Amino acid sequence: MKMWSGRFRGSLDETADAFNSSLPFDSRLYKHDILGSIAHATMLGETGIIEKAEADAICTALSEIFYDIKSGALPLEGAEDIHMFVEEKLTERIGNAGKKLHTARSRNDQVALDIRLYLRDSVTEIKNLLKALCLQLIAVAKENYRTYMPAYTHMQKAQPTTLAHYVMAYAEMFMRDIDRLSDCRKRINVMPLGSGACTGTSFPIDRERVAQLLDFPTVTANSLDSVSDRDFIVEFLNCAALIMTHLSRFNEELVYWSTEEFGFVEPDDAFSTGSSIMPQKKNPDISELIRGKTGRVYGDLTAILTVLKGLPLAYNKDMQEDKEAVFDAEDTVKSCLTVFTAMIPTLHFKTDVMNKGAAGGYTAATDCADYLVRKGLPFREAHAVVGKLVLYASDAKKPLHRLTADEFRLFSPLFGDDIMDTVKIHNVVNCRKLTGGPAHRAVAQEVRRAERFLAKI
Repeated sequence: MKMWSGRFRGSLDETADAFNSSLPFDSRLYKHDILGSIAHATMLGETGIIEKAEADAICTALSEIFYDIKSGALPLEGAEDIHMFVEEKLTERIGNAGKKLHTARSRNDQVALDIRLYLRDSVTEIKNLLKALCLQLIAVAKENYRTYMPAYTHMQKAQPTTLAHYVMAYAEMFMRDIDRLSDCRKRINVMPLGSGACTGTSFPIDRERVAQLLDFPTVTANSLDSVSDRDFIVEFLNCAALIMTHLSRFNEELVYWSTEEFGFVEPDDAFSTGSSIMPQKKNPDISELIRGKTGRVYGDLTAILTVLKGLPLAYNKDMQEDKEAVFDAEDTVKSCLTVFTAMIPTLHFKTDVMNKGAAGGYTAATDCADYLVRKGLPFREAHAVVGKLVLYASDAKKPLHRLTADEFRLFSPLFGDDIMDTVKIHNVVNCRKLTGGPAHRAVAQEVRRAERFLAKI
């Protein structure tokens, strides 16, 4: 018999009952449901809404139920949802006192509390995984301040940079993801319990005391909003989607860097697979899977936005759909971060190929133009001169550093013999000492700033 069945003459159809049940997926909320219930029972006892001895008995039994579930001694089955499961087991163990737990509370505000408690923990876990990834990228950067490689725009070689500068670009993205999660947590970390089904309760509850017990800095301000609000879930999923965006971009690069055509990196055997028919293949499947799993997290975000877009106040059963999307996105992000972080230190970067590639594609052309500007030529004229110079070099099938100073002077008398030093790749990179640039000094400064940021996580 359902705990809500008093108003009904008939029983729920078996198919409808199974369709309505959320226990198969919301069972993972058991810890947070029990923590919330212990705080609620404690408050009920302190305010005199129920007897103190009854509140103590409830709290003791809830703690026992928690450890029984955690150990596997108590299987999670046979109830409509995790909230009903816990309450039913509580009542079985302590009788009528257990039936008083739900005083001044609805499943509507109860589930809103549970998911906030759950996401609060999840945010912390994901931030720690992002921190671990950033520290691996910093380790790569420290070993490659002078590993030169081409930077690209439009997938065409643009200017030379370093591998350190390149990987720190992704570290910056992941650190912003950490920042976003921290900001998202502020809106997660608001206590909704006490909002009841939709308009609160007439019992003299102490919402602030429950917030204190559960380490919430504040309580929600409107009971209708409290039970129908899921924008904090949308915000969390948006953070998850952006993390996956950054992972996908990085792994996309590793996929084509590992091709024979690029040859910048070789994945370790531990993170590669072969072909069932082609013996020579070494496929970057981990990177491809991370890239592919990005789409499912986007789908989770889109699903919740779609569920919410037409819902009137306050709670609607549609909101039960929020949990599977949250859990799927959380699991996907965690698994991708974990495997990618483990893969980073195993990557074999082919630094000789990268260094050679840095000089190709006339990547020092901008520096040639800047050289002429320093000699007094307006930039647009300098741009035109160097464009013709590059066309000449291209026809001659020579990189810029293989031209002679006399060949440079065919296009402008302003070129001196020192132009030959200007177009050397290490000089092109290391003259860019500005904050955010690829020079050794600038990237080392960026690394130190990142380490200070991560030390606070």
